[in-house]
Parts: sequence; structure tokens; C-alpha cells
Amino acid sequence: MAITFDHVNFTYQPNSPFAATGLKDVNLTLPDGSFTAIIGHTGSGKSTLVQHLNGLLKPTSGQVQVDDFTLTSTTSNRHLKDLHQHVGMVFQFPENQLFDQTVVKDIAFGPLNFGFDENTAHDMAVQAAKTVGLPDNVLERSPFELSGGQMRRVAIAGVLASQPRVLVLDEPTAGLDPLGREHMMQMFEQLHEEQQLTVVLVTHQMDDVADYADQAVVMGHGEVLKAGAPQTIFNDPQWVYDQQLDFPTATKFAFQLQQKGFSFNQLPLTEQQLADQLADQLPAMDGKGR
Repeated sequence: MAITFDHVNFTYQPNSPFAATGLKDVNLTLPDGSFTAIIGHTGSGKSTLVQHLNGLLKPTSGQVQVDDFTLTSTTSNRHLKDLHQHVGMVFQFPENQLFDQTVVKDIAFGPLNFGFDENTAHDMAVQAAKTVGLPDNVLERSPFELSGGQMRRVAIAGVLASQPRVLVLDEPTAGLDPLGREHMMQMFEQLHEEQQLTVVLVTHQMDDVADYADQAVVMGHGEVLKAGAPQTIFNDPQWVYDQQLDFPTATKFAFQLQQKGFSFNQLPLTEQQLADQLADQLPAMDGKGR
């Protein structure tokens, strides 16, 4: 089933002098099994939007439907436990939330919290560790003895151990070097494909939108400004500039090439798309003596 936002409004500190709009009449559908990127400038409502997916925030009005779960302003917190298991959340710097004595105990905390017995929770933790590429020889070590990249994988394994069907990633590669970011995103893509997870990614990295997402949602001032395939979003450069958004690296390079006489039937978003279109033009350009 799809995730839907139906006329969702959210107000921070309502009925107070400090009331502020977080979401305004959001209507949105995220298809089951999709990989959706949520983009927009700082303060646009991205994190507010995704925190409605597992009940960290509840709509002031309207409703959010996540598969079989319905979230409204009157949904009680005691009814949210199953939703918390169904929707796994990975925040920025998730390694800051590590706390237990060993890696395997830290990963097993989620399953134990959701009512699994110790043996089952241990097995789920071991499997989650393998899923994120952690070697067996770190399971009994303290997570605080590991490298920063491994610590982040431990934290992500702790989310995956409860076997969520929706994975929400709020700037999950923040602070990583380019190679570490690439490895992390490839891992999320593999999870999406192999486990058929619905993935929702909040990011400022437009290359990740181009390389991994099949849908992009642009937020601004708490509203959905545009939603569609990444190609549709970036195909209007002036609109993208007006929203203070960046472009994928390949697209920016294509802009430079256009000034040198190259033309593109469709703006390339990825390196492969750029290479394919250039391959068709280079012989013709060589014939002009370029």
C-alpha cells in the first residue's frame, strides 16, 4: 500500500504566541516500494514531513496513511508502537545514539523493545549486522571502539534489526567523505532492491537524487511545491534556481558544455546519461574541427 498525506497541516506550539507553521495542506502519495527523495532549502519542512511517517509528529489536521496505519491529531501514543516498528528512522549522525556495551547488544535493543525474546532478538541483530556489512569479529566489541563509518553502520543495523517495511533516511550521509557517502548510498539502494523497502530520503545531495530516487518531492515553506520524477524536477532550470536548489554534478557540467556548442535532447542527471549523449555528438563535433 502507498503512503499518503491527505490535507495535512502541522503547527508547532499551536495556540501560543510562538505558533509556527510546519506543514501547510500537504497532499502527497509515495508509492509502495518507491525510493523518494525529499529536497528543499533549510527550513522548508523536509524533516517535519518525514517525522509524520512514524508518529514522532502528528498532524494538527488532516491524516497520514502509512500502509495499514492511519495517523491523525487524535491518534494516541499507545497505538504507535506497531507503526514505530513498521517505519524505521535513520537521523543525521545516528552513531550519537549508540549506548550499549557491545555491538550486538546495541543492535538487538530494537527487537527487544518490540517484544521479541532474547534469542530471537540476538539472531535478528546478527542478521542486521551482516546486512550492513559489519564483520562478525566486531559483534562483541564496544561500538565506541569502532571507526566512525562502522559506528554509523551499527546504528543503521539497529534500525534494520526490527525489520521495518519503510526506511526513512534524514541526511544519513552527513559528515561522511565522498567515498563513504557513496558506499552508504549503495547500501541503501541494495536494501531497497533486495528487501523491497519503501525508502524516503531527505537530502541536500542532488547527485543522490539523480542516482537513486525514482521520485523527488520539493518542499518550500511547509508546502509541496512540486513532485515527480527527478528528470521532471530538474528539467526547468530557472524554477530550480528560484527554489534555491542545486543541480546534480553531471547536469552542471552539461550546462558548461552547452556554452561550447553541445546540445542535449534532455538534460542529463547522471554521469551515464551525460556520457551517452556526448558519445552521440563527439564525432559530429570533431568534424567541425573542435
